[in-house]
Amino acid sequence: MEFSINQTWDSSLVDHDAVKIRFSPGDGGMKMEVCAPYFNDPPAPPGPPGQPFPGLWDYEVVESFFLNSHSEKYLEVEVCPHGQHLILLLNGKHNAFMQQLPLSFVATITGNMWKGEGLIPWSYFPPGVDKMNSYAIHGSGSGRSYEALYPIPKEDLQQGQGPDFHRLEYFQPFRLQCIMGEEWVQPESDLWKNTV
Repeated sequence: MEFSINQTWDSSLVDHDAVKIRFSPGDGGMKMEVCAPYFNDPPAPPGPPGQPFPGLWDYEVVESFFLNSHSEKYLEVEVCPHGQHLILLLNGKHNAFMQQLPLSFVATITGNMWKGEGLIPWSYFPPGVDKMNSYAIHGSGSGRSYEALYPIPKEDLQQGQGPDFHRLEYFQPFRLQCIMGEEWVQPESDLWKNTV
């Protein structure tokens, strides 16, 4: 299952090749592959590749969110062209209760493109995922660009509003069974058991 991010967060078309994200079955989780333009702006985060990096959203990054729209429990997966990543588990909008979880993720930069591949363990997904959204960010200062798979429609924009990737009401239907097969049952996760 492949998605292309070709709009900004506020529903304008991007002026470069679309960021592509592909989800497929993996061993013990879901494989996430990214193929995206490489802007090299801002520079690489000052952390080792393959490791979690807090505040990764301030750098060049691609993000995917997986939501249970009834409970507002969701998983946020952030990856960057330099190999760092950030995983957040959220219980309610903006309410991260666990972050910097490990992720098997590698990225390579070739010219003006980068590719990344990671395996998201099933234990990171909240029960009953039914919606998702994905985003891409690059650039510095006033040139920072915030892009969304499912952006905020122009008619819903408010004056002075800025990008907020946690506008859960704009996420769109998504079922893990569409990737894993209709008979597949999501494994239970101890990480989410004590969240109310």
